[in-house]
Amino acid sequence: MDEPAAARAELPPVDPQRLALAGLSEAEVTLRTAAGLTNLMPMDTSRSLARILQANLLTLFNAVVGGSFLLLVVLGYWQDALFGFFVIANVLIGVTQEYKAKRTLDRLALLNSPRTRVLRDGVEVEAARGDVVLDDTLVLRPGDQLPADAVILRGQGLEIDESLLTGEADPVMVEAGREVLSGSFVVGGHGAARVVRVGADSYANSITAEARRFTLVNSELRTVINGVVRTISWALIPVSAVVVNGQMQAAGGWDEALGSGAWREALLGSVASIVSMVPQGLVFMTSVAFAVSAVKLARREVLVQELAAVEGLARVDILCFDKTGTLSEGGLVLDRVVPLGAEPPAGWDRALGWFASDPNANVTARALGTRFAAEPGTTPAQTIGFSSLRKWSAASFTDGDLAGSWVLGAPDILTADPDAESAGLSAELASAGLRTLLLAHSPRPLTLEEATAEVLPAGVRHVAIIAFREKIRPDAAQTLEYFREQGVGLRIFSGDNPRTVAAVARSVGLTGNAFDARDLPADPALLAGVLEAHDAFGRVTPRHKKDMVLALQSAGHVVAMTGDGVNDVLALKTADIGIAMGSGAASARAVSNLVLLDGAFSRLPRVLTEGRQVIANIELLSKVFLTKTVYAIVLALVFGLLLWPFPFLPRQMAVVDGLTIGIPALFLALKPNKRRYLPGFLRRAAAACVPFGLSVSLVVIVVVVYSRVQGGYSAEETQSASVIALTLVGLWVLNVLIRPLGGFRILLLVAMHLGLVLVFLPPLGDFLALSVPPAPLLTVAVLAAAVGAPLVEAVHQVNRHRRARRHRARPTAAKEQIRR
Repeated sequence: MDEPAAARAELPPVDPQRLALAGLSEAEVTLRTAAGLTNLMPMDTSRSLARILQANLLTLFNAVVGGSFLLLVVLGYWQDALFGFFVIANVLIGVTQEYKAKRTLDRLALLNSPRTRVLRDGVEVEAARGDVVLDDTLVLRPGDQLPADAVILRGQGLEIDESLLTGEADPVMVEAGREVLSGSFVVGGHGAARVVRVGADSYANSITAEARRFTLVNSELRTVINGVVRTISWALIPVSAVVVNGQMQAAGGWDEALGSGAWREALLGSVASIVSMVPQGLVFMTSVAFAVSAVKLARREVLVQELAAVEGLARVDILCFDKTGTLSEGGLVLDRVVPLGAEPPAGWDRALGWFASDPNANVTARALGTRFAAEPGTTPAQTIGFSSLRKWSAASFTDGDLAGSWVLGAPDILTADPDAESAGLSAELASAGLRTLLLAHSPRPLTLEEATAEVLPAGVRHVAIIAFREKIRPDAAQTLEYFREQGVGLRIFSGDNPRTVAAVARSVGLTGNAFDARDLPADPALLAGVLEAHDAFGRVTPRHKKDMVLALQSAGHVVAMTGDGVNDVLALKTADIGIAMGSGAASARAVSNLVLLDGAFSRLPRVLTEGRQVIANIELLSKVFLTKTVYAIVLALVFGLLLWPFPFLPRQMAVVDGLTIGIPALFLALKPNKRRYLPGFLRRAAAACVPFGLSVSLVVIVVVVYSRVQGGYSAEETQSASVIALTLVGLWVLNVLIRPLGGFRILLLVAMHLGLVLVFLPPLGDFLALSVPPAPLLTVAVLAAAVGAPLVEAVHQVNRHRRARRHRARPTAAKEQIRR
């Protein structure tokens, strides 16, 4: 037995009748508080700040690159330690992102009301939400939000709105003995309820606890890049041993190097080769691309709460959305009025105008006001207000053509004969997903006694059927059509009747093949099958939504979920991408990755475009960065095994990186790119960067071999020739990857070639230890690059033709995905 259950078992029994009349005594409240049976909710997440710092600081990547940085600073080679910037930037970005998510989750609360009314010792008092205890008697009035799960003790006309929890739009009438859930609102009547679950046991707080779990967006880019960096970092351990030994041997052997001080230059060469193997700029540029996209989307009223969510939406192939608040605006629109009989009584339209303008009218009746208006001075003699239990309201007039009693209510309540015209018409309209009311008239006015007793007038005649439809967002159909064209499957979830959901689905272009969620199978595989066959679901609970998202994910789909209520929180948290409406519940916004601040569903296509730009551009950049990693590893191993000095200083490698990768990346990561996402990011990157890297390595090796065979060249001359050859062939790699070449991209390539010239001019050349090599060595460097360029071109053409063949083999599957 857990601690709360054990504490409850030890409590003395309480008399339910006494609770209803007087509530708990102060002694009973003190006893429950001491036992921990209060409504307090612990505010914690699975990641403390210390753990966030530990996770981002104590990594193998930081150990290798950060250790190399510190080593150079200690040795006095600060000019070769510029790569340390990437370590600091990566740590800052990671810590900031995770700490922001932690703060958001810590603030998450599904219950908004800070205080509530309870009955204690027969006196009504106000209590903080956390001070409510088990068995407290809640005093319920319109506008109150239940702070804990409770059972109704008494009530008069008590109506509860559970839409945030269940998704059902209509309030429900509750009577004594019915359980109501924390987070529900009282919208009518008054009463009292006994608290039966508090704290983490209550419904809303159980959702809060699950929603507070720390998770990151499932980002393929981040996963692949982190995996590559982790693999490279582990590979650096044996490679570094080879490199360090090779550099020390090249300096005359360990003993001589340590004795003469040559070990400093040997370590400098070792660090240059080790650091060049790590694609530290790739992680940084990925974060920059995400951040810039987030800023651009913020200008369009889209708040990105986790940077990788921009990329995530571009990979989504199933979009699930809550009907109310996402597709619909939460209100009703008058669809049609169908008069019954040959000659409706005079004044029927004025009667509808009065029902629409009644100060106590419900949402449905108020929707009549768009077509019908009450005449000034129209005052009924008697009225019977609407009740969801009775499902009708009435007004009685004594003068003019309004004379008599008018009744507005549910057709099935006001129609005794199932074969009546009104019954058939209302059933037909309801099957189309419309909500219907019946207007009826009796020539006899209501008496005061009948109005007080709320008695339906006798001898009523059916006058008209009024049909209402949900107010669909004007941009919904066009937005959903865009996603269908992009091959994204669509699913509507709602707590409403499946027929209503089906009608809304058809109005926005879906098949409207609706399914009652109460009949969903528990087995995830069977559930996934139902989700493939239907695109609309009614009577969906919060747990249903979460289970359906999980079932789609288990079937291999990348799922996005949109919603605005507490009933959507678990699904929003579980989905690969959670998207909340800005006007929705605070809890829905807190757990979502994206928030549509103005609630405009039409913002999503722009998010998809931004995501595609990020994926396509980072994939391009990754090929450039990983090409460098491949050739750096090859060069480190070759020169380490041959016991030759590494032909670059760290600062020289930084310049080559800047010209062939860094500066171009700053521009290319932000360029428009609408290419559709295709799975297999790592496979495509490997297919390009491995042969590219081998080709580049061969060019540099040729230059160094020539320098050593010919002899007579200084270390600076060999390094300068190697920089020229490496930069030229590296720019050809960039050339093939950024095609098709346009004005901007050609200008970028020209500027980088001019940059190669500038780094050899004083004073930059002096700082970098670069000088123009002798003519023979310079010629060999240029010719080697000229031979390497066709090798890179050949690899590129082979990969391009291979992708084209795969694309031609894919259309059938793509069409089937779009059809679904």
